[in-house]
Amino acid sequence: MDLVGRRVSVRHRDGDGVRDVVGRVLSAEPAGLRIERRDGDLAFVPAGTVLAMRVVPDRPTRTRRAAAIAPEDLTRITSRGWPAVESVAVGEWELRASGGFTGRANSVAVHGDPGVNDPFGAVVSFYDDRGLRPLAQLVEGSAWDRAFAEAGWTPVTDQPPGAIVQVADLRTAPSPDASAIVETHASDAWLRHYGRVTDPATARAVLEGPATVGFVSIDDVAIGRVVVTGEWAGLAAVEVDPAHRRRGLATRIVETSLAWAATHGADKAYLQTMRHNDAALALYAPYGFTTHHAYRYLTAP
Repeated sequence: MDLVGRRVSVRHRDGDGVRDVVGRVLSAEPAGLRIERRDGDLAFVPAGTVLAMRVVPDRPTRTRRAAAIAPEDLTRITSRGWPAVESVAVGEWELRASGGFTGRANSVAVHGDPGVNDPFGAVVSFYDDRGLRPLAQLVEGSAWDRAFAEAGWTPVTDQPPGAIVQVADLRTAPSPDASAIVETHASDAWLRHYGRVTDPATARAVLEGPATVGFVSIDDVAIGRVVVTGEWAGLAAVEVDPAHRRRGLATRIVETSLAWAATHGADKAYLQTMRHNDAALALYAPYGFTTHHAYRYLTAP
């Protein structure tokens, strides 16, 4: 049986104990199985340790609605959907560096306990060592948002200051556009439409980093990116050539992305956009997207 793409429950030996792993099989090789859990966390099960395994339904009954997830947990998922070239854990915080390509991939994702006495100093040292500005991505109004501000960290002024995160339940996936193409790699044409790229190799390392990612395009005039992390889909980079706007191309990109995500096991979706981007908000509203939380970037004093 070909297990790749199927959702399985595996019981295996782990040291002196036994552990169960439930998730979607990303690869099945002689050495073992690479499995993605519902929250996007990856597990490797060595072949010689498997005690029992069964295939479970591809689309399990949703136990929680998208809006019920905590902002910190959603931040972990969005980080996996936009992975940095370099990622270092400080307790539960994630220090991310990618040569300056996007704020998300070059800031510390603050969630949970950093586990050190001087987390602010650890962040500054990490980015100083890499020649990058110390930057923190913080859920607005959270305890850590207040703590960073009290420590003298201030909002950035020379780049987008942050974004709102919207979520939706994928009750019924739309149909994909017949003329849309979904590829697993970002082509030169896709990157050209995306823009904001000075180092294609670094951009591709971030954009192509997740295990399940699709680059959507229509007629070389409209693009989008969709990633599936466990049960969550992330939409990003919906761009339409200025000469071809107001023709429904963005809608076709979004619907193709959501359809692709559903076939890859997602039943919830998120996106990140500027809070005053009325065009983007209007584009996503018909699919049930509502604002979950906002985040902002603060930089060290």
